[in-house]
Amino acid sequence: MDDKQARRMAAEILKVGKTKVYINPEEREKIKEAMTKEDLRQLIKDRVIKKRQDNLQSRSRARVLLEKKRKGRKKGQGKRTGKKNARAKRKENWIKNVRAQRRTLKEMKDSGVALKKPARKIYLMIKGGFFKGKKYVQALVEGGAKNE
Repeated sequence: MDDKQARRMAAEILKVGKTKVYINPEEREKIKEAMTKEDLRQLIKDRVIKKRQDNLQSRSRARVLLEKKRKGRKKGQGKRTGKKNARAKRKENWIKNVRAQRRTLKEMKDSGVALKKPARKIYLMIKGGFFKGKKYVQALVEGGAKNE
């Protein structure tokens, strides 16, 4: 059987296009001897005729990009889509802030710093969202900020 016919039939057997069929040029004689589809199936089994691998998309550039993002690059204003709250949830920000403030208050209490107000009162103020951040808690506790 000639190459063209063998390629067509092999493509049918392998369920791929004709261009995806690889025929070993050194084994041309075996292909010429083949008469039936069964002969071609045997040649496929013997790895004389093979199915070419699909072209896969390279991940190398993606890996480089991911590494840069891990370092904190590529995250500027121009890369951002969506609202601010879509990227960092309001509640999660609040939780982080409050936990940091409570930790600060606990450290102050444990170190024995003279508090301007009772610790419980400050704790409840933190819960109520009175302070913007850790520094404000420290300023109030140490007596540096104005009492509001």
